[in-house]
Order: sequence, then structure tokens, then C-alpha cells
Amino acid sequence: MLERSLAATPADVVAMVHGETSTGVCNPVRELAAIARKHDALTIVDAVTSFGGVELEIGAWGIDVCYSCTQKCLGAPSGLAPIVFAPRALERTAKCPSFYFDLQLLKDYWLNRKYHHTMSSALLCALYEALTMIEEEGLDARWARHERNHRAFVAGLSAMGLGLLPPESDRLFTLNTVKVPEGADEAAIRKLLLEEFSIEIGAGLGPLAGKIWRIGLMGTSSSWRLVVLLLGALQSALATQRVNA
Repeated sequence: MLERSLAATPADVVAMVHGETSTGVCNPVRELAAIARKHDALTIVDAVTSFGGVELEIGAWGIDVCYSCTQKCLGAPSGLAPIVFAPRALERTAKCPSFYFDLQLLKDYWLNRKYHHTMSSALLCALYEALTMIEEEGLDARWARHERNHRAFVAGLSAMGLGLLPPESDRLFTLNTVKVPEGADEAAIRKLLLEEFSIEIGAGLGPLAGKIWRIGLMGTSSSWRLVVLLLGALQSALATQRVNA
């Protein structure tokens, strides 16, 4: 579809989401970026729910701009947004009327230490520690851990009669969208998990409201121990409503 669209209507930029938080879908960024580059379009990738947890090769895949956040797969406090610009993107910068989004001003701040705004040094220290932990684990091992725990969780759900929204080939390992079984009060289940087990899961958004639970297994929370705890808690919560999952 992207190939046909760009062939019919050329574009300067193709923006895409790698890991969709609302649906639990992992999009084929590698293939999409290659198509965009073929048509001389820059690519901007939202890797908010994938960076540090799902395979992502910014340079090798030809991604021009990629951004994320610190509080999800990186496992650091919220408040910072890592972003990278490839040389190809920097060559196409345009004059910006906004002080906050002027890349040249930000570049001077980041690289040349010219003042732009006051950053939280505590957040930088926390991010440094989180990146150190990733380096100690190894990025390939970290990607494998997220996939392994995702598959263990899916297997446990299957044994309970529950399934995920996306087909297996499209699933995001870090965010699981579990279909609410018929007869279940999904809001009551979330409340019970929070109050009885101190587990907080997300509700469906937009047209998926009431139809799915959004369950993140990211960073430190992607562990075998927590998967087992989560499965047991979910089964217990469903039992209180006499739902045969």
C-alpha cells in the first residue's frame, strides 16, 4: 500500500509507528523505511513502545529520524525523549519559526553547550544508569528476554482460553492487547488487579474501549516472575466474576 501510494503521490516525509500502544501491533518498519527511501522520502519513526525492547536497527534499516521515551523499555523515569537524526535528515533541515523545535538551536545546546533550556540533571543520571544496565545485559539478550516473556505470557493466556487482538505475526512483544472474554466486567477486573494484587493494566482506547486490556511487559517488568504473578492474578480476578476464560 505504501509503495502504491508513494508512486501515485510523492511525499517528502513518511511517518510511522514501530510499536502501537493502542493495538499491540508491531509494524514492519524495516520494509516501510526501505520503500520510503526508494522514493526519496525521509522516514520518521515513533519507537516509544519498542526502543530497548524490540529489535530496531536505526542505521542499518535506513531510518532518518527516530524518537522514543525513557520510561518504557529503557526502564528510566519519565521526562526525557531520546531522539536521533541521521545525516540525510540533517541535510534537509529548514528554517524553523519555533524556538522549542528549532533543530539548529537544540543542536547547539546538545553539542556545543549553548544555552537553550534547563534540563533535569537527575533525569540524565537516571538515564545513564538505565543505559548502563542495558549494556550489561546486552541489547540482543534484552530483545530476546522481551520476546521470551511475551511468548510465555501468551502461552499462559491460551491455557486460560484468552487470546490477543493482533495475529501472531503482527504482535508487539512489549505491549500485549488481551481480548476481554464475553461476560467479563473489564473495568472491575482492572480495579481488582490493582487493589488486591498491586498490578495496574491499561484499558482499551477509542473503538477498542471495553474490548481489550493493554498489558505492558517492558524493561524490568518483563520478567518470568511477573508473568507468572500476572497470569495467576488475572485468573483469580476472572474467577470472582465466574467467567470461564
